[in-house]
Amino acid sequence: MGRALRSRPCEESINRKGVVMFKKIVWATDGSEAADQALEIATRMASEAGGEVLAVHCIEMTFPGKATGRVQTYADEDDVKTKIERQTTQLSADGVPARMEVTHVEARGTAPAVAEIAREQNGEVIVVGTRGHGPIAGVLLGSVTQRLLHDAPCPVLVVPHRNGSHE
Repeated sequence: MGRALRSRPCEESINRKGVVMFKKIVWATDGSEAADQALEIATRMASEAGGEVLAVHCIEMTFPGKATGRVQTYADEDDVKTKIERQTTQLSADGVPARMEVTHVEARGTAPAVAEIAREQNGEVIVVGTRGHGPIAGVLLGSVTQRLLHDAPCPVLVVPHRNGSHE
């Protein structure tokens, strides 16, 4: 029977009471309500640790077509980007250092891109929301969160989506 291996967080991440405190929090967002709920957790974590939030948003592009070239997968992408910019600005105004990084990726390239940005920026934890698809829908639709769990260079905190409640 195999042993479970545990990774130890960096000593800088542990406070005097032995509680893990992440200071460099990567918030992976697609602008959805589930991502907004994850932002609440990321904000609380950064605030309590005296840390910062890096909002990462990936704009998925279609594969090039014969006549059209590459285009954004979602038509409302400009609105989503504006929303995330407002959220990031509000965090900073509320005293939590925050900035936003946007990258363009091929279809299904979001998880590797978020993982790479977290690696490059020395992210200590990635906070991401999930829409709560069941296991079959997750396999059929593909789950950025599920892929991120395999690609991330640091712990991933998955915040379950709660319909209509912001507890």
